[in-house]
Amino acid sequence: MSLLNPGYHYDGDDGSSEAGAGGGLLFAAVARGTTILAKQALAAGNFVEVTEQVLARITPENAKMSLSQGAYMFHYASEDRLVYFCVTPDTFERSRAFLFLADVKQRFVQRYGRRALTALPYAMNSEFAHTLAQLMTRYSALGAGPATASDSVGGGQNRPSIERTEQMDRVQQQVSELQGIMVRNIDSLATRGERIELLVDKADELAGSSIQFSSASRRVARRYWWRNAKVTIALVIAVILILYFIVSAACGGLDWPCTRKK
Repeated sequence: MSLLNPGYHYDGDDGSSEAGAGGGLLFAAVARGTTILAKQALAAGNFVEVTEQVLARITPENAKMSLSQGAYMFHYASEDRLVYFCVTPDTFERSRAFLFLADVKQRFVQRYGRRALTALPYAMNSEFAHTLAQLMTRYSALGAGPATASDSVGGGQNRPSIERTEQMDRVQQQVSELQGIMVRNIDSLATRGERIELLVDKADELAGSSIQFSSASRRVARRYWWRNAKVTIALVIAVILILYFIVSAACGGLDWPCTRKK
């Protein structure tokens, strides 16, 4: 299986429009099992296909792990049945990748809470994809420290000395935690005869790739929305029919004889 094209870029609010292209975060997602709830890509390709393959092989217990595949790394943190997942080049610092995932987790849980445990596929995508894009751009920015609650999404007053101290503490904690996080080759997850492969197109066709990837993402979202809508409609019809038969049985027949005047 294969991935395509870091030519796509996100125009972040801070002007870092190409931070994710090439050397930064390429893809991020939040999932429950194999059900993707929200995703964002700063490159075009088969990220969703590869992500679903990896998610199908992640054990449900709370864990953190990095998987390597060629020039790319897959990082994930699973907790409380939810998986926070990202793809980066192998040159991207693992500590920054896991700081990014921790930030994503904090914002996602704060916003959706236990709703995520029963949500339909892509239920949070329309809202949270923008948050993912902003965080990916900021964490990908060269030389930038981890985003904070005041500067990542929504702004706020700058407190340089306090934020710098908080960032240093978080980085130090993350570096310590990294010692206990395994790095495995992604082929170790594949079943016999199967290959999990991520390909990223190196072409610089920014405009065309951006439009194609955006269109593909919209088509996938529309397909899942229509599928969910059909399930909802079918359930409503089933409930109406069940209620009809219950009332009919209580009334003496399908033509409701109990409503006729004697």
